[in-house]
Amino acid sequence: MKENVYQSVLEVVQGDITQQDTEAIGNAANSRLAGGGGVDGAIHRAGGPAIMAELKAKYKGCPTGSAVITGGGNLKAKYVLHAVGPIYSGSQKDADLLSSAYRTCLELCTQHNISSIAFPSISTGVYGYPVEEASRIALKTVIDYLKDHPEIKLVRFVLFDSKTFKAYEEALKKLAKTL
Repeated sequence: MKENVYQSVLEVVQGDITQQDTEAIGNAANSRLAGGGGVDGAIHRAGGPAIMAELKAKYKGCPTGSAVITGGGNLKAKYVLHAVGPIYSGSQKDADLLSSAYRTCLELCTQHNISSIAFPSISTGVYGYPVEEASRIALKTVIDYLKDHPEIKLVRFVLFDSKTFKAYEEALKKLAKTL
């Protein structure tokens, strides 16, 4: 599914984020930037050891709701933006932190002249964030940012399974009516 959002394109697709040809990909990282399972593990396996070496050399961790940038190693993407989403507790703070993680990635795109990024669904795996709620937060955060940032031409959400894809597709259909 593809929507024009202001001067940018917002896409929702099902697939493998490690195979994306965008300039950057987002990673659902942990606060220690220590690698892990799920999308984080897949990105580190596909990107090779250069990503972890750069993380260890440059950063001592990353607070929840923020993100850091590294090169893409062996990935097609030139950069990886390692975003730390919240572990779901049901509080409003979770929504604020999740939104902040996406926004920080977009701010890093602006700072580094990155015009295209592919995101996974941050915090919806082992961190337990309900996909329907997380998809609304993620998409609204991106749409709000794109309003004032035409330098980002493409934001693509790459969802691994059909349940997550459907949740993002439905959320985008609803949000697109408000544009």
